[in-house]
Amino acid sequence: MSTLRAPCDLLEDVKEAEVVPELYFTLSVGDSEKELGDSSEKEVKSADFFIVLKHEGECTVTPIEEQPSETTTEKGSDDANEKSFDFIMFEKSKFTEKSLCSQNEEEEALESPEEASQTENVKWTDNGKTSLESNQRESPKKSTEIFQDTVGKEESSKSEEENESTDKLDQPMKTLRVQSNENISKSNNANVAQMSLKPSPSVGSSLENLELDSLLPAVRSVDSPLGSTENGAMLEEAWEGLQKSYVYYKGKPVGTLAAMDPIAEALNYNQVFIRDFVPSGLACLMRPANAGGDPEIVKNFLLKTLHLQGWEKRIDNFTLGEGVMPASFKVLYDSHRQKETLVADFGGSAIGRVAPVDSGFWWIILLRSYTKCTHDYTLSELPEVQRGMKLILNLCLSDGFDTFPTLLCADGCSMIDRRMGIYGYPIEIQALFYFALRSSRQMLKPERDGKELIERIDKRIRALSFHIQKYYWLDFTQLNNIYRYKTEEYSHTAVNKFNVIPESIPDWVFDFMPLRGGYLIGNVSPARMDFRWFLVGNCIAILSSLATPAQATAIMDLIEERWEDLIGEMPLKIVYPALEGHEWRTVTGFDPKNTRWSYHNGGTWPVLVWLLTAACIKTGRPQIAKRAIELIEQRLSKDGWPEYYDGKTGRYVGKQARKYQTWTISGYLVAKMLIENPANLPIISLEEDKRIAKPKLTRSISF
Repeated sequence: MSTLRAPCDLLEDVKEAEVVPELYFTLSVGDSEKELGDSSEKEVKSADFFIVLKHEGECTVTPIEEQPSETTTEKGSDDANEKSFDFIMFEKSKFTEKSLCSQNEEEEALESPEEASQTENVKWTDNGKTSLESNQRESPKKSTEIFQDTVGKEESSKSEEENESTDKLDQPMKTLRVQSNENISKSNNANVAQMSLKPSPSVGSSLENLELDSLLPAVRSVDSPLGSTENGAMLEEAWEGLQKSYVYYKGKPVGTLAAMDPIAEALNYNQVFIRDFVPSGLACLMRPANAGGDPEIVKNFLLKTLHLQGWEKRIDNFTLGEGVMPASFKVLYDSHRQKETLVADFGGSAIGRVAPVDSGFWWIILLRSYTKCTHDYTLSELPEVQRGMKLILNLCLSDGFDTFPTLLCADGCSMIDRRMGIYGYPIEIQALFYFALRSSRQMLKPERDGKELIERIDKRIRALSFHIQKYYWLDFTQLNNIYRYKTEEYSHTAVNKFNVIPESIPDWVFDFMPLRGGYLIGNVSPARMDFRWFLVGNCIAILSSLATPAQATAIMDLIEERWEDLIGEMPLKIVYPALEGHEWRTVTGFDPKNTRWSYHNGGTWPVLVWLLTAACIKTGRPQIAKRAIELIEQRLSKDGWPEYYDGKTGRYVGKQARKYQTWTISGYLVAKMLIENPANLPIISLEEDKRIAKPKLTRSISF
């Protein structure tokens, strides 16, 4: 029988309760017993159920309306005597996103006597004679000490009772009544939390598939919901820094500054960047309204940038596409007209003069996040918003000479906005493209030309997912296959479809690739495969479900296996490995900012921790994110919230890094809120679409 253990911090009101030592138990559903983790389809509602604990070491879960008056056991006395005094901890329990509420909301509910009556109550009854209700919560540490002491006392009293008793089956029965908090969050007032008994893999499309035993250590802090006092002060400093970065236009907040370094030259860091605002917007959405959450700034940002999309975009004598979103904008005060004006940059002022391909995708993704969080569907249904989405998608779905469903891009068109050899079909753009397509599919209205556009989106989604999952995936087995590729194959049955020369495989890949793990490589085009690791593309692929569940698991395996290379002393490497020597000179053009292990060339970017955290929670591996966050908390605030770090392990503050970088601050805040309340994950994550046909992949050991 599967042993089930429940963390002591879940038994929050055990101070006056009589606890039975060594409570190993099974779940009784209906007339037949099922071990927790059985493949049974039955579920137990956590809103109203009884857990009956017997001295023989068995537990029965029975609905309240069907609670039996007596429960007996057929275990022998020999089995009952073989007891060790262990703690109770749950194992492999599944739960839904609605069963999670932020610890901030729990504490606020307990501050008021009226609200405290709605929080979880624990009642212990001895054959229905006595009961205990307590709304007073204790810290997990204190509860553990009380639990240990109670178990010890119970051991001695239990021995005396066994000596005096002639029949073990006559021992009194303990009943635990658990009532869930129905007011989990403002957005889920009508929802009832569920605890699923059906097992599922560690990777899934929703929070149902997360494992309680692996998630709770990350969700619950030891001292307080915000961690230690020092980390609490760091969070307070971060929220204060984020609010100071607000940019106002006509009295309304419309975005956040890129950085607020009081020493360094402003350059374009005094502007509001589309991609930079995404973690800031998510932080404002995830924070509860009674704690300072501000979804209004996200709405204002979306509308103002949509307004800028309609401007005429001209660079020299060439006019850009109508759907192009700006890379950034700033608010200027016109002293002559005595009013504020907006100035947008569509790439004409950027390094290399490249239009931002990712801006439109991030805008659509943030629009979906706003709708998902606030349930304000009126914004996405506005005619101008619908038109803005269509303009962005028409740029990407227009007919051309492409033979692949991927999007052809120039170098420097995304977060890596300088020459770094990502021209062609970079994984970051393809993953964002896929995420934006699926997000638009949910928000577009099938009116006028909307129905035709939706059909084009569906076709592209299926083709793009097949292409990425089949040709971008690399693990030990696939690497070995590429190493043995034949070249110059001309038929439709060719294995080496892109005519990749095996000798072009860089030497570092053979040492970097573990037996357990894999990832989506950086780029695939004719006779060229970029084997570098790009974190943004891989994490977005997980969140958008572009990567299959098995591939998502393997990506997490790779991060664990190559922790020193990809994480090091400060998370996280934007790309691995760095370009050096002759390769750096030819690919970057002697770029003095992108020297080895600096900036975009293998530099460390703390902002990326929010993407890693979301991907870890979705794959059921929150311990990876928690470990990364702990590394960040050791230095980030002390170093002044820098933009990036340099060095192979990320030890040094970047040589040209701005301090008090806003998305460094907001990325940390989003990561913390995701760990504290994983119910925030659906705001930035999509479930797997079962209608999309999956390619047949060669599975490696990690699968």
